[in-house]
This record gives sequence, C-alpha cells and structure tokens, in this order.
Amino acid sequence: MRKIGFRQLGAVLATTFSLAAGAADGGDLARAEEIVSGRCFLCHGMEGESASPVFPRLAGQHADYIAKQLGDFKSGKRNSDTMKPQAEELTPAEMKALGAFFQAKSVGPRPAKDPELLAVGKFVFNRGNQFSGLPACSACHGAKGLGTPQLPRLAGQHPRYIEDQLKQFNKRERTNDNAVMHTVASKLSELETHAVAEYIATLD
Repeated sequence: MRKIGFRQLGAVLATTFSLAAGAADGGDLARAEEIVSGRCFLCHGMEGESASPVFPRLAGQHADYIAKQLGDFKSGKRNSDTMKPQAEELTPAEMKALGAFFQAKSVGPRPAKDPELLAVGKFVFNRGNQFSGLPACSACHGAKGLGTPQLPRLAGQHPRYIEDQLKQFNKRERTNDNAVMHTVASKLSELETHAVAEYIATLD
C-alpha cells in the first residue's frame, strides 16, 4: 500500500470536509425549499416576492436577520398572530436554512412614481431632519439601504410594509429590534414616513 504524506492527507481531508459541508448545505436548502413550498409561499412567494404589500419581500434579505425574526416570532418576542404559529415548529437549523434560501433570491427596485415625494424621501433617508432631531436612515442601514446581518435590508421593500413597521415602532407595538427605532419613528411626520417608504422601495 502506498503511503500518504501529511500534505496529501491534509488535501484529502480538506476535500472530504468540503464535500460533506456542501452536501449539508444542499440538504439544508432542500429542507428550506420544502418548508417554503408548504407554507411560506402563500404570503411571501417561492422567490421571496410577497403576494401583498402588507407582507415583506424576503428576497435578498440577510439570512441571519431572517433567522432572528423567526426565532423572535417563535418565542413571542415579536408579536404576530400570523407568524407565531408558522414559526413554532421550526428548529434553529431550519430558521437558518430559510434565511439562506431567501437571501440567495434576487431582488430589484420598484419603479419611481412621484418625483417630488421621492425627493423628500431621499433627503430624509440620507440626511434626516435636523429640526426635529431625526437621524438619517442611511446612518444605520447604509447609503443604498442594504443593511447588515443584524439590521434589515430595506432596499426594494414594499412601501406599505415599511410604513406599517414604522407605525408599530412608534406605538411600541414592535419591541424585538433596536430600541433606537422607537425614537426614530416617533420623530417622523406622516409625510416623511410616506416619502421615505416610497424612496426606499426604489433602492437597488
């Protein structure tokens, strides 16, 4: 039998672990697709494109953020009569897999409708409002609204959904995420809320 050197053995082991990891990822994504096709697609679509503007677009959203929200729905930390029963039976591994599944989907901007309203939204998003003490959205969510694994991607989201979430933050009905959003939402006027939501939808 031919002897294998340490370098060759290392290469063999690396390949083996890589194949095993790939198989695991494939299995996880297959399980995620099974879950999506069984329940999630009804509201969010198979590609993460929601069936209604009251439901969030999940395509392109950060995997870690999706997994966290599912965990919060399951624990009740984020209140939702609709999502709690959907998340109750999910394991942490399935939540991560669902996050990876939707993050891999493509997402694009929504067409601009009202240039003057978008100009207001762009100003608020990028510069805030120094007169009311409103900080710029871009300070946390990025200039293009792409967010981070801890902060949601906003770009391309339904305006109606953005407005609904801002109202929930303002009323302290949503408390599972950064408490800073309570202050931010309370400083937004109705016009600013609508305008920034419309602008966010056009980001890519």
